Amino acid sequence: MRQGFVKVAALSPKIRVADPKYNGQLIIKEMREAAKEAAVVVFPELCITGYTCGDLFFQEQLLIEANEQLLLIAGQTADLNAIVFVGLPFAYRGKLYNVAAALCRGSVLGLVPKIYLPNYAEFYEARHFTGGMETPVQAELAPGVWVSMGTKQLFVCASVPGLCIAAELCEDVWAPAPPSIGHALAGANLIVNLSASDEITGKDAYRRDLIIGQSARLVCGYVYASASDGESTQDVVYSGHSIIAENGALLKESERFRNECIYSEIDIGKLTGERRKMTTFPQRADGYVMQTFSLDVVETKLTRFIDPAPFVPGSRSDRDRRCEEILAIQAMGLKKRLEHTGCRNAVVGISGGLDSTLALLVTVRAFDLLGMGHEKITAVTMPGFGTTDRTYDNAVNLVGCLGAELREVNIREAVTVHFKDIGQDPQVQDVTYENGQARERTQILMDIANKNGGLVIGTGDMSELALGWATYNGDHMSMYGVNVSVPKTLVRHLVRYYADVCGDAKLAGVLLDVLDTPVSPELLPPKEGEISQKTEDIVGPYELHDFYLYHILRFGFPPEKVFRLARIAFAGVYEDAVLLKWLKVFYRRFFSQQFKRSCLPDGPKVGTVAVSPRGDLRMPSDACGRIWLDEVERMEAGL
Repeated sequence: MRQGFVKVAALSPKIRVADPKYNGQLIIKEMREAAKEAAVVVFPELCITGYTCGDLFFQEQLLIEANEQLLLIAGQTADLNAIVFVGLPFAYRGKLYNVAAALCRGSVLGLVPKIYLPNYAEFYEARHFTGGMETPVQAELAPGVWVSMGTKQLFVCASVPGLCIAAELCEDVWAPAPPSIGHALAGANLIVNLSASDEITGKDAYRRDLIIGQSARLVCGYVYASASDGESTQDVVYSGHSIIAENGALLKESERFRNECIYSEIDIGKLTGERRKMTTFPQRADGYVMQTFSLDVVETKLTRFIDPAPFVPGSRSDRDRRCEEILAIQAMGLKKRLEHTGCRNAVVGISGGLDSTLALLVTVRAFDLLGMGHEKITAVTMPGFGTTDRTYDNAVNLVGCLGAELREVNIREAVTVHFKDIGQDPQVQDVTYENGQARERTQILMDIANKNGGLVIGTGDMSELALGWATYNGDHMSMYGVNVSVPKTLVRHLVRYYADVCGDAKLAGVLLDVLDTPVSPELLPPKEGEISQKTEDIVGPYELHDFYLYHILRFGFPPEKVFRLARIAFAGVYEDAVLLKWLKVFYRRFFSQQFKRSCLPDGPKVGTVAVSPRGDLRMPSDACGRIWLDEVERMEAGL
């Protein structure tokens, strides 16, 4: 439960219909086993008696025995470090209710009744049960033992910051206005659903989408435990289809037609961070009763998948769809800017590297959308002191394949004169040596754009901007930055996707060679014709920085949590010391280089993370990163 991770379990035991004694013992056994790992344990609807008892629910003996088993099960939670939810029929003031009972530390914390009772098709719940009350009342469980009963209850953990649980039952989530909406607005970030959903053709897909969608809509974790084949098959069959979802993502799903227990971890910290940013997520807790419980805070072993490339979809089909969508967003953004300014020309500095290649491909798309010829695109290659034959050839060949106008301006002589003017020794290959070339290139592009009546298209990507790996008023500047919110790890896939779908073997070959070229600004002379200045040797692996960027900006995670996730995501790839080294570099550069991001050119947002000072990242240029760096240094000292 440290760092907000809460292990949850959804169980579908093979109960016996109308046998509370057997079911009670089975629930105790499976509950105790699940609680060895999970802090929240959820059983199906009416699991103490079975959902399919029919008119046996009118038998007093069944209700008495169900109540006794509830108290026995509750007693067995005394030594468990978990809150447990079980379902049973419960009589109150002459009516029968279908309830979820919350149990913890030997007690029944509360009863949550089902509101929406299906009474159509194969369901006849209204024959036996009454829809539950919202405002909690006091109900007597046993002589002198009273408990709160009502839907407006939140189960708040005093020892785990932010953990707030609410319950609904089966049909409640299928209704137009599920109770979980009110629960979430009242503060619940984990919804448990005790269900008995029968299986018919195609229903599993709908059920899955429903639960995933509800978790997204409410920005919550959702644990759905459904009845299994222990139920009567007189007219229908139950498959035990249990689901664990979090904010629109499926974390775990049981195999249908098996009595299975599934586990995963809900990231309460992530959910809290998401809601904190959402001004459209109000808080309304009118009439809710808070039931407090406490658990021992222990280390939660993470079994959920931690994606080492969070910006890149895992499957090929999703990746292709995402790439096409991003290219469309980039091209449409540029198209609008060209239309608005009346520019009939675009100027792109082309180096033979990944970023400038993507920028040129996007520019070509934008011109296609405008019905303009590619010859109106001026692609400028500007060989300098570090340019290699490989990148030069790729730049020239790429422009030729795309039919753009190629301009070559060798910057060596101009930069040498500039060095003489400012007293820079060309043998001293320092930051002035490097940045002088970058600024000369930007001046050339701007002046050609003025001459042509065009726009300079920016090539820098979001990863470079996060690290400040751009020359201020050099490659940092443009008239429209098409790559400004595309991380480096995704740039590669966009270029690869273009190679796959372009239908031009020669163009594809050039793009594949660009992909195979080490990332470099090529500002230092090559060694034996090969690139001598590799970006990732200097600032660190982009796959790590993109991972850090995602979790720090998207969710606001602290360094310790980011490091924990990185250790799992990159297990066997990077040592802990290496992860911390580059995490420290990320924080140091991220804070020190904000002044570059504070004056970024316009550019389109394409994903959930962006660094525009006018949009997602309104950060002071002189903010201090000391507390974050202190935390990283503390972890380094502990290795």
